[in-house]
Amino acid sequence: MHLGRFAGALRNWVRLQDDYECFYSIVDWHALMSESAHTGVIAQYTWEVLADWLAVGLDPKRSTIFIQSHVPQHAELHMVLSCITPIPWLERCPTYKEQMQEMRDHDLTNYAFLGYPVLMAADILLYRADTVPVGDDQLPHLELTREIGRRFNHLYGEVFPEPQAILTKTSRILGLDRRKMSASYGNFIALADEPAVIREKVMSMVTDPQRIHRTDPGRPDYCNVHSYYEAFGDAQEAAEVARRCQAAEWGCTECKARLAEVLVELLAPIRERREQLLRERKELEGIVEAGSRRAREEAGKTMDLVHRALGF
Repeated sequence: MHLGRFAGALRNWVRLQDDYECFYSIVDWHALMSESAHTGVIAQYTWEVLADWLAVGLDPKRSTIFIQSHVPQHAELHMVLSCITPIPWLERCPTYKEQMQEMRDHDLTNYAFLGYPVLMAADILLYRADTVPVGDDQLPHLELTREIGRRFNHLYGEVFPEPQAILTKTSRILGLDRRKMSASYGNFIALADEPAVIREKVMSMVTDPQRIHRTDPGRPDYCNVHSYYEAFGDAQEAAEVARRCQAAEWGCTECKARLAEVLVELLAPIRERREQLLRERKELEGIVEAGSRRAREEAGKTMDLVHRALGF
Protein backbone atom coordinates (compact mmCIF):
# COMPACT_ATOMS: atom_id res chain seq x y z
CA MET A 1 0.00 0.00 0.00
CA HIS A 2 1.41 3.33 -1.09
CA LEU A 3 0.46 7.00 -0.89
CA GLY A 4 -1.52 6.84 -4.11
CA ARG A 5 -3.79 4.14 -2.64
CA PHE A 6 -3.97 6.06 0.62
CA ALA A 7 -5.15 9.27 -1.05
CA GLY A 8 -7.29 7.69 -3.77
CA ALA A 9 -8.92 4.92 -1.77
CA LEU A 10 -8.09 4.21 1.86
CA ARG A 11 -8.95 7.57 3.40
CA ASN A 12 -12.27 7.46 1.58
CA TRP A 13 -12.91 3.87 2.70
CA VAL A 14 -12.48 4.87 6.33
CA ARG A 15 -15.05 7.68 6.00
CA LEU A 16 -17.55 5.49 4.15
CA GLN A 17 -17.79 3.13 7.12
CA ASP A 18 -19.99 5.73 8.82
CA ASP A 19 -22.65 5.74 6.09
CA TYR A 20 -22.51 2.46 4.16
CA GLU A 21 -22.44 -1.29 4.62
CA CYS A 22 -18.92 -1.84 3.34
CA PHE A 23 -17.17 -4.93 1.94
CA TYR A 24 -13.40 -4.64 1.50
CA SER A 25 -11.58 -7.50 -0.21
CA ILE A 26 -7.85 -8.24 -0.37
CA VAL A 27 -7.71 -9.47 -3.96
CA ASP A 28 -5.13 -12.24 -4.01
CA TRP A 29 -6.59 -13.78 -7.19
CA HIS A 30 -5.83 -10.49 -8.92
CA ALA A 31 -2.29 -10.59 -7.54
CA LEU A 32 -1.84 -14.06 -9.00
CA MET A 33 -2.52 -12.70 -12.47
CA SER A 34 0.72 -10.69 -12.44
CA GLU A 35 2.72 -12.74 -9.91
CA SER A 36 2.10 -16.25 -11.22
CA ALA A 37 5.86 -16.82 -11.40
CA HIS A 38 6.38 -15.68 -7.79
CA THR A 39 3.38 -17.01 -5.88
CA GLY A 40 5.34 -17.33 -2.65
CA VAL A 41 5.13 -13.58 -2.05
CA ILE A 42 1.35 -13.34 -2.26
CA ALA A 43 0.53 -14.67 1.22
CA GLN A 44 2.95 -12.27 2.91
CA TYR A 45 1.64 -9.36 0.83
CA THR A 46 -1.89 -10.29 1.89
CA TRP A 47 -1.12 -9.93 5.59
CA GLU A 48 0.79 -6.71 5.00
CA VAL A 49 -2.12 -5.20 3.08
CA LEU A 50 -4.51 -6.17 5.86
CA ALA A 51 -2.24 -4.54 8.43
CA ASP A 52 -2.05 -1.39 6.31
CA TRP A 53 -5.84 -1.21 6.05
CA LEU A 54 -6.35 -1.60 9.78
CA ALA A 55 -3.56 0.86 10.55
CA VAL A 56 -5.23 3.65 8.56
CA GLY A 57 -8.59 3.06 10.28
CA LEU A 58 -10.64 0.31 8.64
CA ASP A 59 -12.65 -1.32 11.41
CA PRO A 60 -13.66 -5.00 11.17
CA LYS A 61 -16.52 -4.27 13.56
CA ARG A 62 -18.04 -1.82 11.09
CA SER A 63 -16.93 -3.32 7.76
CA THR A 64 -16.60 -6.78 6.24
CA ILE A 65 -12.89 -7.31 5.55
CA PHE A 66 -11.92 -10.53 3.81
CA ILE A 67 -9.58 -12.32 1.40
CA GLN A 68 -10.89 -12.82 -2.13
CA SER A 69 -9.75 -16.44 -2.55
CA HIS A 70 -11.52 -17.39 0.71
CA VAL A 71 -14.83 -16.68 -1.04
CA PRO A 72 -15.06 -19.15 -3.95
CA GLN A 73 -18.11 -17.41 -5.40
CA HIS A 74 -15.76 -14.74 -6.81
CA ALA A 75 -14.23 -17.30 -9.17
CA GLU A 76 -17.64 -18.80 -9.93
CA LEU A 77 -19.23 -15.51 -10.93
CA HIS A 78 -16.11 -14.63 -12.89
CA MET A 79 -16.66 -17.81 -14.92
CA VAL A 80 -20.30 -16.93 -15.62
CA LEU A 81 -19.52 -13.35 -16.64
CA SER A 82 -16.63 -14.41 -18.85
CA CYS A 83 -19.15 -16.31 -20.99
CA ILE A 84 -21.01 -13.12 -21.90
CA THR A 85 -18.12 -10.60 -22.12
CA PRO A 86 -16.90 -9.93 -25.69
CA ILE A 87 -13.12 -9.98 -26.06
CA PRO A 88 -13.01 -6.54 -27.78
CA TRP A 89 -14.47 -5.01 -24.60
CA LEU A 90 -11.38 -6.23 -22.74
CA GLU A 91 -8.83 -5.33 -25.40
CA ARG A 92 -9.96 -1.70 -25.45
CA CYS A 93 -9.43 -1.29 -21.67
CA PRO A 94 -6.88 1.55 -21.24
CA THR A 95 -5.19 0.11 -18.16
CA TYR A 96 -4.64 -3.20 -19.97
CA LYS A 97 -2.83 -1.44 -22.80
CA GLU A 98 -0.83 0.70 -20.37
CA GLN A 99 0.36 -2.16 -18.22
CA MET A 100 1.27 -4.31 -21.22
CA GLN A 101 3.63 -1.51 -22.24
CA GLU A 102 4.99 -0.64 -18.81
CA MET A 103 5.36 -3.99 -17.01
CA ARG A 104 8.02 -5.51 -19.22
CA ASP A 105 9.43 -7.67 -16.42
CA HIS A 106 6.15 -9.58 -15.98
CA ASP A 107 4.60 -12.10 -18.34
CA LEU A 108 1.15 -10.65 -18.90
CA THR A 109 0.42 -12.49 -22.13
CA ASN A 110 -2.16 -14.76 -20.55
CA TYR A 111 -5.93 -15.13 -20.58
CA ALA A 112 -6.29 -14.18 -16.93
CA PHE A 113 -4.65 -10.79 -17.30
CA LEU A 114 -6.81 -9.94 -20.31
CA GLY A 115 -9.82 -11.02 -18.23
CA TYR A 116 -8.77 -8.96 -15.20
CA PRO A 117 -11.75 -6.55 -15.60
CA VAL A 118 -14.19 -9.47 -15.64
CA LEU A 119 -12.97 -10.68 -12.27
CA MET A 120 -13.15 -7.09 -11.03
CA ALA A 121 -16.76 -6.95 -12.24
CA ALA A 122 -17.48 -10.16 -10.35
CA ASP A 123 -15.91 -8.67 -7.21
CA ILE A 124 -18.38 -5.79 -7.38
CA LEU A 125 -21.51 -7.45 -8.70
CA LEU A 126 -21.23 -10.38 -6.30
CA TYR A 127 -22.34 -8.08 -3.47
CA ARG A 128 -24.87 -6.26 -5.67
CA ALA A 129 -23.07 -3.07 -4.77
CA ASP A 130 -24.72 0.21 -5.72
CA THR A 131 -21.66 2.30 -4.85
CA VAL A 132 -17.93 1.70 -5.37
CA PRO A 133 -15.13 3.91 -4.00
CA VAL A 134 -12.42 4.16 -6.67
CA GLY A 135 -9.65 6.37 -7.98
CA ASP A 136 -10.31 7.99 -11.35
CA ASP A 137 -7.91 5.56 -13.04
CA GLN A 138 -10.43 2.80 -12.25
CA LEU A 139 -13.45 4.52 -13.82
CA PRO A 140 -13.09 2.61 -17.14
CA HIS A 141 -13.17 -0.66 -15.19
CA LEU A 142 -16.30 0.41 -13.34
CA GLU A 143 -18.02 1.38 -16.60
CA LEU A 144 -17.13 -2.05 -17.99
CA THR A 145 -18.64 -3.59 -14.86
CA ARG A 146 -21.88 -1.77 -15.58
CA GLU A 147 -21.82 -2.95 -19.20
CA ILE A 148 -21.30 -6.56 -18.15
CA GLY A 149 -24.08 -6.29 -15.55
CA ARG A 150 -26.46 -4.79 -18.10
CA ARG A 151 -25.67 -7.58 -20.54
CA PHE A 152 -26.39 -10.24 -17.91
CA ASN A 153 -29.65 -8.55 -16.92
CA HIS A 154 -30.71 -8.24 -20.57
CA LEU A 155 -29.99 -11.89 -21.31
CA TYR A 156 -31.26 -13.54 -18.12
CA GLY A 157 -33.34 -11.09 -16.10
CA GLU A 158 -32.67 -8.39 -13.55
CA VAL A 159 -30.15 -9.47 -10.92
CA PHE A 160 -27.50 -6.76 -10.69
CA PRO A 161 -27.78 -3.02 -9.94
CA GLU A 162 -25.60 -0.52 -11.80
CA PRO A 163 -22.85 0.54 -9.37
CA GLN A 164 -21.81 4.19 -9.29
CA ALA A 165 -18.42 5.61 -8.33
CA ILE A 166 -17.49 7.64 -5.29
CA LEU A 167 -14.29 9.59 -6.00
CA THR A 168 -12.12 11.22 -3.40
CA LYS A 169 -11.18 14.89 -3.53
CA THR A 170 -7.66 13.71 -4.34
CA SER A 171 -8.55 10.94 -6.77
CA ARG A 172 -5.08 10.50 -8.29
CA ILE A 173 -1.56 11.07 -7.00
CA LEU A 174 1.23 10.76 -9.54
CA GLY A 175 4.33 8.75 -8.79
CA LEU A 176 7.77 10.16 -8.04
CA ASP A 177 8.50 10.23 -11.78
CA ARG A 178 5.13 11.78 -12.76
CA ARG A 179 3.77 8.50 -14.11
CA LYS A 180 0.85 6.75 -12.44
CA MET A 181 1.96 5.73 -8.95
CA SER A 182 2.31 1.97 -8.92
CA ALA A 183 4.24 -0.65 -7.00
CA SER A 184 4.90 -2.24 -10.40
CA TYR A 185 6.72 0.89 -11.57
CA GLY A 186 8.76 1.37 -8.39
CA ASN A 187 7.82 5.06 -8.25
CA PHE A 188 5.94 5.06 -4.97
CA ILE A 189 6.22 5.91 -1.29
CA ALA A 190 4.89 3.04 0.79
CA LEU A 191 2.89 3.49 3.98
CA ALA A 192 5.49 1.26 5.64
CA ASP A 193 8.58 3.18 4.47
CA GLU A 194 11.03 4.23 7.16
CA PRO A 195 11.81 7.98 7.54
CA ALA A 196 15.20 7.66 5.83
CA VAL A 197 13.60 5.92 2.86
CA ILE A 198 10.87 8.55 2.62
CA ARG A 199 13.45 11.34 2.61
CA GLU A 200 15.52 9.64 -0.07
CA LYS A 201 12.50 9.02 -2.30
CA VAL A 202 11.15 12.55 -1.94
CA MET A 203 14.51 14.06 -2.86
CA SER A 204 14.42 12.01 -6.10
CA MET A 205 11.05 13.42 -7.18
CA VAL A 206 10.69 15.03 -10.59
CA THR A 207 9.83 18.73 -10.29
CA ASP A 208 9.15 21.51 -12.80
CA PRO A 209 11.53 20.96 -15.75
CA GLN A 210 11.27 24.63 -16.73
CA ARG A 211 12.68 25.77 -13.41
CA ILE A 212 16.35 25.42 -14.28
CA HIS A 213 17.89 27.97 -11.91
CA ARG A 214 17.25 28.63 -8.22
CA THR A 215 16.09 32.16 -9.12
CA ASP A 216 13.56 31.02 -11.74
CA PRO A 217 9.91 31.42 -10.68
CA GLY A 218 8.25 28.06 -10.17
CA ARG A 219 4.93 26.66 -11.37
CA PRO A 220 3.32 24.98 -8.33
CA ASP A 221 0.20 24.04 -10.31
CA TYR A 222 2.42 21.92 -12.55
CA CYS A 223 4.97 20.70 -10.02
CA ASN A 224 4.33 17.19 -8.70
CA VAL A 225 5.89 18.07 -5.34
CA HIS A 226 3.27 20.73 -4.67
CA SER A 227 0.46 18.29 -5.42
CA TYR A 228 1.72 16.21 -2.50
CA TYR A 229 1.51 19.24 -0.19
CA GLU A 230 -2.10 19.72 -1.31
CA ALA A 231 -2.96 16.05 -0.77
CA PHE A 232 -1.15 15.33 2.48
CA GLY A 233 -0.23 18.61 4.14
CA ASP A 234 -1.95 21.53 5.79
CA ALA A 235 -3.88 23.78 3.40
CA GLN A 236 -2.28 26.91 4.79
CA GLU A 237 1.21 25.47 4.38
CA ALA A 238 0.41 24.33 0.83
CA ALA A 239 -0.61 27.89 -0.06
CA GLU A 240 2.59 29.28 1.48
CA VAL A 241 4.70 26.73 -0.41
CA ALA A 242 3.02 27.83 -3.67
CA ARG A 243 3.73 31.48 -2.93
CA ARG A 244 7.40 30.85 -2.15
CA CYS A 245 7.78 28.71 -5.27
CA GLN A 246 6.25 31.31 -7.57
CA ALA A 247 8.35 34.06 -6.00
CA ALA A 248 11.53 31.93 -6.19
CA GLU A 249 12.03 32.45 -2.46
CA TRP A 250 13.22 28.87 -2.09
CA GLY A 251 14.43 26.16 -4.41
CA CYS A 252 13.20 22.67 -5.22
CA THR A 253 15.67 21.09 -2.82
CA GLU A 254 14.29 23.09 0.11
CA CYS A 255 10.73 22.41 -0.97
CA LYS A 256 11.30 18.65 -1.18
CA ALA A 257 13.15 18.54 2.13
CA ARG A 258 10.16 20.11 3.89
CA LEU A 259 7.74 17.78 2.09
CA ALA A 260 9.72 14.78 3.30
CA GLU A 261 9.17 15.87 6.91
CA VAL A 262 5.44 16.35 6.28
CA LEU A 263 5.21 12.78 5.00
CA VAL A 264 7.38 11.34 7.77
CA GLU A 265 5.04 12.90 10.34
CA LEU A 266 1.93 11.70 8.48
CA LEU A 267 3.07 8.09 8.15
CA ALA A 268 4.76 7.57 11.53
CA PRO A 269 1.60 6.48 13.46
CA ILE A 270 0.43 4.33 10.54
CA ARG A 271 3.77 2.54 10.33
CA GLU A 272 3.89 1.96 14.10
CA ARG A 273 0.35 0.55 14.18
CA ARG A 274 1.11 -1.64 11.16
CA GLU A 275 4.19 -3.13 12.79
CA GLN A 276 2.20 -3.88 15.95
CA LEU A 277 -0.53 -5.63 13.95
CA LEU A 278 1.93 -7.79 12.04
CA ARG A 279 3.21 -9.10 15.38
CA GLU A 280 -0.35 -10.14 16.27
CA ARG A 281 -0.94 -12.70 13.54
CA LYS A 282 -3.74 -14.54 15.33
CA GLU A 283 -5.74 -11.33 15.57
CA LEU A 284 -5.34 -10.81 11.81
CA GLU A 285 -6.36 -14.39 11.10
CA GLY A 286 -9.47 -13.98 13.25
CA ILE A 287 -10.48 -10.83 11.36
CA VAL A 288 -10.06 -12.60 8.02
CA GLU A 289 -11.95 -15.71 9.16
CA ALA A 290 -14.94 -13.71 10.40
CA GLY A 291 -14.98 -11.37 7.41
CA SER A 292 -14.66 -14.15 4.85
CA ARG A 293 -17.51 -16.09 6.49
CA ARG A 294 -19.76 -13.01 6.30
CA ALA A 295 -18.72 -12.40 2.66
CA ARG A 296 -19.49 -16.00 1.71
CA GLU A 297 -22.99 -15.64 3.15
CA GLU A 298 -23.76 -12.58 1.03
CA ALA A 299 -22.03 -14.00 -2.04
CA GLY A 300 -24.06 -17.20 -1.71
CA LYS A 301 -27.31 -15.22 -1.82
CA THR A 302 -26.25 -13.54 -5.06
CA MET A 303 -25.18 -16.81 -6.66
CA ASP A 304 -28.57 -18.33 -5.81
CA LEU A 305 -30.12 -15.51 -7.85
CA VAL A 306 -27.63 -16.05 -10.66
CA HIS A 307 -28.33 -19.79 -10.78
CA ARG A 308 -32.06 -19.20 -10.96
CA ALA A 309 -31.61 -16.58 -13.69
CA LEU A 310 -29.50 -19.03 -15.72
CA GLY A 311 -32.03 -21.80 -15.22
CA PHE A 312 -29.56 -24.05 -13.39
